[in-house]
Amino acid sequence: MESRLASISGRTIWRWLDQDAIRPWQHRSWIFPRDPDFQAKAERVLDLYQGLWDHQALEADDYIISADEKTSIQARLRLHPTVPPQPQQSMRVEFEYEREVALAYLAAWDVRRAKVFGRCETTTGIEPFDRLVQQVMEQEPYRRAPRVFWIVDNGSSHRGAASVRRLQGDYPNLILVHLPVYASWLNQVEIYFSVIQRKVLTPNDFSSLAQVAERLLTFQLYYEQIAQPFEWKFRRFVLSKNRSWPVCH
Repeated sequence: MESRLASISGRTIWRWLDQDAIRPWQHRSWIFPRDPDFQAKAERVLDLYQGLWDHQALEADDYIISADEKTSIQARLRLHPTVPPQPQQSMRVEFEYEREVALAYLAAWDVRRAKVFGRCETTTGIEPFDRLVQQVMEQEPYRRAPRVFWIVDNGSSHRGAASVRRLQGDYPNLILVHLPVYASWLNQVEIYFSVIQRKVLTPNDFSSLAQVAERLLTFQLYYEQIAQPFEWKFRRFVLSKNRSWPVCH
């Protein structure tokens, strides 16, 4: 028996394991829905993505804004200059670095028009977020639109009834739509943030926070020229037939 086992190569064993139905070495993080109104809140957002509000079709001059903050973006000052790519050699980025203080990038994604608004701030909070809202709502077509739906999570900058009163008091045509708790994956701006992470912030090799901000805002202008509305495939009926499914995070 021992001689037979010794004759099996490691590659063969890995192939057997890879073909097995249960793979205990693999794992996936998840968060189970904790919001008691998860279903109703999620369905409101999913309906908006399909052009519906209270089961009625949106008008052509209604707008949907998906907004959030990308926090704690550092400028990592490498202790040795980056070596550019060469034939048969990838770019080399020094492992050790010094940190500058971080900044926050706030963004608002127009779901139907594939237009993005963004700004860099030293921190997050009510005032920085309100400046983002002002940046959007005080220009056309949003200023005079019948309704502008803002989809946000439950972060402290825009949490609860107080944020509804504050923002809808400033802009009567603004309708604040809160996601369920722990459901930022339903916010389309997170897709844009994932693009930012891959295309702008990786590798993190900047000389200063000013360079980070410049790169973010320059990419934002470029992205607008090529962007298309996201092809959102997760629909209400998928949510309805899976009432106890885990929320991927």
